[in-house]
Amino acid sequence: MKRKTLITRRTSLKGLGAAGAISLLSSSDLNAKEKIHKQAESQGNARKAIYEKVWQTSLIDTHEHLIEEKERFQGTSHPRIQSDDWSLLFSHYLNSDLITSGMPVAKMNLFFSPNINPVDKWKILEPYWPAVKHTGYGQAVHLAIQELYEVEELSATTVRKVQAGYDKTRKPGFYQRVLGDIANIESCQVNCLSRPFMESNMPTFLMQDLSILGMIAGPDFKQYAPPTGIEVKNLSDWHRIIDWWFTKYATYAVAVKSQQAYSRDIDYEKVPAEKVESIFTKRLENKGLTAEERKALEDHLFWYAVDKATQRKLPIKLHTGYYAGHDRMPLGRLIHNPGSATDLCRRSPNSRFVFMHICYPYYEELISVAKQYTNAYVDMCWSWIISPIAAKDFLKKYLVTAPANKVLTFGGDYIPVEPVLGHAIIARMGIAQALAELVEENWISQKDALVLADAVMHENARQIFNLKEKTKILKNTPWG
Repeated sequence: MKRKTLITRRTSLKGLGAAGAISLLSSSDLNAKEKIHKQAESQGNARKAIYEKVWQTSLIDTHEHLIEEKERFQGTSHPRIQSDDWSLLFSHYLNSDLITSGMPVAKMNLFFSPNINPVDKWKILEPYWPAVKHTGYGQAVHLAIQELYEVEELSATTVRKVQAGYDKTRKPGFYQRVLGDIANIESCQVNCLSRPFMESNMPTFLMQDLSILGMIAGPDFKQYAPPTGIEVKNLSDWHRIIDWWFTKYATYAVAVKSQQAYSRDIDYEKVPAEKVESIFTKRLENKGLTAEERKALEDHLFWYAVDKATQRKLPIKLHTGYYAGHDRMPLGRLIHNPGSATDLCRRSPNSRFVFMHICYPYYEELISVAKQYTNAYVDMCWSWIISPIAAKDFLKKYLVTAPANKVLTFGGDYIPVEPVLGHAIIARMGIAQALAELVEENWISQKDALVLADAVMHENARQIFNLKEKTKILKNTPWG
């Protein structure tokens, strides 16, 4: 499926890299296309061909947390929208860099306050913007502002134009425009944060994961039980509730997802039901559990959900590595994620595990998991904005180490839609650089690089998530 791709001058400059951008900006009055070709030719025909291929090739986005477009129009009445103005673009991920750069929480709250004039918010941001604008988080937002609002640099003189651009962009249909028409994304896979499964108004475009987190962690009786009509009296009842969610939504889901690695390692052991029945009863009665009891119950429920997913041929997406937020990341535990991943693959060879975020910063170890285990896949979602250069290096190393059909290269991982565009630009730049460098260093041929672009940008996702069949099903959802 082909989409109209709007590659602007700014996008192209970023794709050529810093040196290329500087030389183009200072060149004569050639049009944008001529300038791009001129610079690419100076870097070699292979690089030119690869960059053109990557910028023209559609992406399948395998991980987002996007709220529905209609929910964006609820403004600050929606719990995920702090302020319905240009500062919203800074509210996911970049807010963490601002805090770690030194912005006080009180100023952060003012910056996102709906009671502050949007134009005045630049004064709050200005002292901290130079420190964060070059991080992956900062660049994604900066690029989105450039592309959507035609503002090259955020400043006191441009903030009014940014706000005007925000208002002009946020109109019905803007998800399709931002993601499909401009970013050239075929479809997104959304892990809804407000409910186990979102019955999206755009089911074939915003495809959905079924969240198994609350089936395992807690478990979450309040969210998962009421829709089923099942009263939870024992572990068997909770199994029935899990069954209900799979019966109702597995046909429409593209995968199941758990981010429980934020609170523990993914070292799930297979624990039989009889060993945790009494523990589940204690939890049901709101009695405290020991760490050992909690782990045993979670381990049992994890495998119960995973077995259901495997029966329904749904891949299992698992968070690994780096934490979102600030001042809370236990690297001593995260370093064990790759080793635990091998145990999961070994314990359930018929399950397809998708290990997300390249387990940054331990991505070398995760490559070895994908190389060794048939049922291990790696998703680069989020990684391009955690550390753009590390992500580029990961892709280079992965492609000459593990099978190329088991890597997924893009997921924006955002709640607001606008920064997904900036993230996609960064990803395209990194993918093009990785492939070009592999050719220039004589590891692969130019012909193979062009074929790999299709594979890693969309074909792998189509196969791993069975998207051809899912799309047919989602065209006829009861709610679409």
